[in-house]
Amino acid sequence: MTVATASSPTNTTIDTMPTDATTLDRIHQIYSQPLPDLMFEAQRIHREHHDPRAIQLCTLGNIKSGACPEDCGYCSQSVHNSSGLAPEPLMQSAAVLQEAQAAKASGSTRFCMGAAWREVKDGPQFDRVLDMVRDVAALDMEVCCTLGMLKPHQAQQLKEAGLTAYNHNLDTSPSYYEKVITSRTYQDRLDTIKAVSDAGISVCCGGIVGMGESQTDRLEFLEALLKLDPVPESIPINSLIPIAGTPLENAPPIDPIDMVRMIATTRILFPTAIVRLTAGRAAMSDELQAMCFVAGANSIFTGPVLLTAPNPSRDHDGELLRRLGMVAKTN
Repeated sequence: MTVATASSPTNTTIDTMPTDATTLDRIHQIYSQPLPDLMFEAQRIHREHHDPRAIQLCTLGNIKSGACPEDCGYCSQSVHNSSGLAPEPLMQSAAVLQEAQAAKASGSTRFCMGAAWREVKDGPQFDRVLDMVRDVAALDMEVCCTLGMLKPHQAQQLKEAGLTAYNHNLDTSPSYYEKVITSRTYQDRLDTIKAVSDAGISVCCGGIVGMGESQTDRLEFLEALLKLDPVPESIPINSLIPIAGTPLENAPPIDPIDMVRMIATTRILFPTAIVRLTAGRAAMSDELQAMCFVAGANSIFTGPVLLTAPNPSRDHDGELLRRLGMVAKTN
């Protein structure tokens, strides 16, 4: 009796691609291969660099809400959009510390603070943010900020205050970017990322899928991440949450399999990075989230609200991890 054996999947990491192929060609070959092969390769690489059962839990606090002068087409906090969001001033340090303490008690090891600013301005409000960073760092948590554009001296001040990471997303490809945002250039974003890197702060940089971009735009976005030096240590992949009153309120949702392909390709391209499955999880089935974890996502943001958008509850996330036999990362 002859027993048929399955052939092993074709390895399509960048290192095994033809040397005459462009980076974008190589990324396309990775992304578009048969899904079983893509998932196998992503899981193999994931296991080489990470505990495949562990998911880092993070919490994102909205420390200053609304009235942002930027015109980002996806954002409820922009003054250009009619989302009905009421602006709120910068929070007091004590209230932010309480949120961080609650996040730590619920299992989060990273606390991120987001302010709806176009750019950081020197003065009392930035001084208060520096105090917040010191307070959260003293809890022995990773501390991250996303405050808009930064100047080099401001990045250095955040570093000295104890900041672990700074989030500044590229959002999408260079060619699609102006269809979503016109008030800040791609180069503005790259300049802030350079200031963060030069200050010795870990870069958290990702993007949003489902904004009407093409598959090529998604791959060109990954190519742009690969061109960063150093490449990001943290990569959030957001699925657009269409918000009423924004230009993208009627954007069609990304196909779930395309979302899995995006996560798996990111994992293959960035073996050591933390790949964060971020916005849009409230609209994802448990099965889709599980596939994203198998594809290499190893972090989620917990809590009922992600800035101004809905997010799964901590209880739901805990139950999902239990059902999958997965655990929250502890350090």
